[in-house]
Amino acid sequence: MEPVLAVVIGGLYAAGMYLMVRRSIVKMIFGLALLGNAANLLIFTVGRLTRGRPPHIPLDSALPSLPVADPVPQALILTAIVIGFGVQAFALVLIKRVYQTVGSDDQDVMLTENQEQEQQGHRLRDTGQERQGEEA
Repeated sequence: MEPVLAVVIGGLYAAGMYLMVRRSIVKMIFGLALLGNAANLLIFTVGRLTRGRPPHIPLDSALPSLPVADPVPQALILTAIVIGFGVQAFALVLIKRVYQTVGSDDQDVMLTENQEQEQQGHRLRDTGQERQGEEA
């Protein structure tokens, strides 16, 4: 089972990285989600797949009877899922706002729009300095 999960994890990382380098921000967010899922599966696999009972210690024993499932990777994965969901929700809201402002989800269009706004800002600042010099 672990070799199959290794291939799945590799595929998720590869697909996530491929989507992260695309020009569309929406695809970049999907890539981020795939990378998060791949990381969760990696933690799950490194924590060893054990079909065991919950790690409860019986009253008459000092140690749990083997095999038991390790709760630490499960807790880490649950925490990572919640954090990943929050990051993805924030990114989706940010994408919506950027799309409303720029009108595109293409990173090249956003870059040219940003450069045009910077040039307009420099022009306005230079014009404002010239007017202040004339008034003085």
